[in-house]
Amino acid sequence: MTESKESTVRLLITCPDQPGIVAAVSGFLHAKEANIIHSDQHSTDPEGGRFFMRNEFYLPGLDLDGLEDLREEFAEKVASHFPMEWSLNPVWVPKRMAILCSKVDHALMELLWRWKRGDLEADISVVISNHPDLREAVEHFGVPFHHVPSGKTLREKVIAEDTIMELMGETDIIVLARYMQILTPDFVAKYSRRIINIHHSFLPAFVGADPYRRAHQRGVKLIGATAHYVTAELDEGPIIEQDVNRVTHSHDIDDLKRLGADIERHVLARAVKWHLEDRVIVDGNKTIVFRR
Repeated sequence: MTESKESTVRLLITCPDQPGIVAAVSGFLHAKEANIIHSDQHSTDPEGGRFFMRNEFYLPGLDLDGLEDLREEFAEKVASHFPMEWSLNPVWVPKRMAILCSKVDHALMELLWRWKRGDLEADISVVISNHPDLREAVEHFGVPFHHVPSGKTLREKVIAEDTIMELMGETDIIVLARYMQILTPDFVAKYSRRIINIHHSFLPAFVGADPYRRAHQRGVKLIGATAHYVTAELDEGPIIEQDVNRVTHSHDIDDLKRLGADIERHVLARAVKWHLEDRVIVDGNKTIVFRR
């Protein structure tokens, strides 16, 4: 990690809105002689609404032991006075990320390429696929690749997921880079708000196989992609990022697929980047995203 990230921390806060929150937080950080680098906040309603804050600050000499002390002191002096959900995350410690994929490579390659360039604040520990096809491409980046067949019965899926969890070990985020399998509710619950998925924008109109062909037959004029957190309700988790492209009658099915893949890889990469940078706060079934 670069020197500029040492002793730098991100503070995320969610609580009922009321006077004094910003003053309490900034006063605490000032008393600790911390320098606030970035500060963003949002209220859904000044009376009876929800308040969200993201602060990034630098505290000279802060290490992991000191961060634990800081957490205890913040809990006592600030959080206890407001019913807060909050976290203090060290920027200099990269989050551990695992990627699940199948045969299609565009979303996976975009993540690996950005990670290799240093654009993603993560340690990609493993790529796991239910097909062996992408092994060579993944190992080219120096990332371990494991083939874990998914199976068709529930028991086979559970066995596969147990293997996946063992291979991942401790992980902070799981990215489904076009992993064409439905995860079991138990697996999703274990990694709540830590699994990010990408899908095309034709849902719920064109569910199932070959959506681009059916969309082309209907003469769609917009195609796009949605990145979201995974919940037990398929493809209905809190949305992190979306994008669209306009298309016309001159685009054939292959054009739509190519354009769709391009949108998917960029949308997923942005969503993952924002999660890694602690820019996303989940509020029920939607998100607050503090974009730079």
